[in-house]
Amino acid sequence: MKLHPTPLNGCVVLTPTIFPDHRGYFYESYKRGIFDEVLGYDVNFVQDNESFSTKGTLRGIHFQKGNYAQAKLTRVVQGTVLDVAVDLRENSPTFGAHFSVELSSENKKQLFIPRGFAHGFVVLSDTAIFSYKCDNYYHKDSESGIIYNDPTLNIDWKLPNDQLQLSKKDLELPGFKPLEL
Repeated sequence: MKLHPTPLNGCVVLTPTIFPDHRGYFYESYKRGIFDEVLGYDVNFVQDNESFSTKGTLRGIHFQKGNYAQAKLTRVVQGTVLDVAVDLRENSPTFGAHFSVELSSENKKQLFIPRGFAHGFVVLSDTAIFSYKCDNYYHKDSESGIIYNDPTLNIDWKLPNDQLQLSKKDLELPGFKPLEL
């Protein structure tokens, strides 16, 4: 597994070692000891989530506050997504900055998003299966988010606005500036 730092401290792209042969391929998508060694500290994942979505589906930008903040390890099982992390750590030199990377079933890259970040993704292929691990359980009263088209963040979702599909809940999220962390 190779670690590729991003401009956001603690947020890293991971590329697994793939073993192809005439039958297909094999790789370890997660092995705790190696993951913790590469990252430099222990992360105790407690839950795996998966979603199936069609092209243009934008899920996010979500986060959980306080004691229920979550670190995530994201990957794509089928298709291609643009995965986006936003630094919400007020004492961070990259507070309010975002990073995006294409994750796909082809490149098998993963994105580790530490606690203190918001997260969202958009499906770029016809369909996608998106999978991620969390190090904390979902807590409804601690959930929050940022509207996808916030002008302060200015995220390029790589698709025209009229192709994006969002839930009613995600369309009603606040902007970044009035956000209460």
